[in-house]
Amino acid sequence: MMVQDNPFLALTAPGIAGLTPYVPGKPVSELEREFGISDSVKLASNENPLGPGPRARAAIAAQLDELGRYPDGGGFELRRVLAEFHGVTQSAVTLGNGSNDVLDLVARTFLQPGTESVFSQYAFAVYPIATQAVGATARIAEARDFGHDLEAMAALVTDRTRVVWIANPNNPTGTWLAAAPLRSFISSLPSTCMVVVDEAYTEYVSEPDFPDATHWLESFPNLIVTRTFAKAHGLASLRVGYGLSDPRVAELLNRVRQPFNVNTFAQAAAAAAILDREHVRASVELNRAGMRQYTEAFERLGLDYIPSVGNFITVDVGRPAGPVNQELLRRGIIVRPVGNYGLPHHLRISIGLESENARCLAALEELLAP
Repeated sequence: MMVQDNPFLALTAPGIAGLTPYVPGKPVSELEREFGISDSVKLASNENPLGPGPRARAAIAAQLDELGRYPDGGGFELRRVLAEFHGVTQSAVTLGNGSNDVLDLVARTFLQPGTESVFSQYAFAVYPIATQAVGATARIAEARDFGHDLEAMAALVTDRTRVVWIANPNNPTGTWLAAAPLRSFISSLPSTCMVVVDEAYTEYVSEPDFPDATHWLESFPNLIVTRTFAKAHGLASLRVGYGLSDPRVAELLNRVRQPFNVNTFAQAAAAAAILDREHVRASVELNRAGMRQYTEAFERLGLDYIPSVGNFITVDVGRPAGPVNQELLRRGIIVRPVGNYGLPHHLRISIGLESENARCLAALEELLAP
């Protein structure tokens, strides 16, 4: 909740006064208490409906006796596993309390008043928040087909630009960039500008020309690639993610990283989850089937949607989405309106279980009937 005429605003750092905080999806418990309902489904936060896999669950259980101990502040074992998985040195890995934490570390390390960051219209809401929180200036490139227009972004880069943010795939639109244009864009940036490629949804993508930017780290010392365990690995509640970069960049990020920022259960679960290829495969297959379920229904209903390669889809309901969202909430269905992204007629819907998707689609068909 934002308080108007807050007398403490005069004491805050530059940028805080105009900052709009990130608004998470409504919790199921709050919704059911508010409307006096039960058996709700949450399709708002791009979570994995399968949750964590068996390896991660076993790893969590094995750490119960360590509740009284601090976590490993350096995350040695998780960093070792991640380094081996990606073929990099441990010194290239920065652990985060979710990949969001790594994004914040980048902003606090490389941005300050008088500097700028560049990102796309309709890009992840954390980029402007992280930029403004440290008093830097955000420059926003107009999107092309709801996704990144790299030429427009390049035109905004100046000698004051210190960070360029790219989500691939993008959230909340699900659009993506192919390897050749993205690599060319990164190579065009000055060495004084860091480029963050946020790959939170990469496991869901099957397009043959979709890039794995972690393979470019040796070519671009100013590249930081972020990943998360909240999506395909099903560990959203544990808040664990990481960044990969040149070790000299990682060393700077770790100077401002909070001690013990990744808890013991998260470290153990993530180290197990990254190797559980079967669970990721099952999660991706479920997501692919659910995506077909939505797109076929939207086409039948005559609804425009943004083609997505993530674990969510954003649909134009053809009218202001706020009232539609409220009616869905009354039916126990939580989705995400994206008016704050400049898409007032759109809803972003996470791919859930088949039955959850069917329930959401039936409600939408009823609400949008002529």
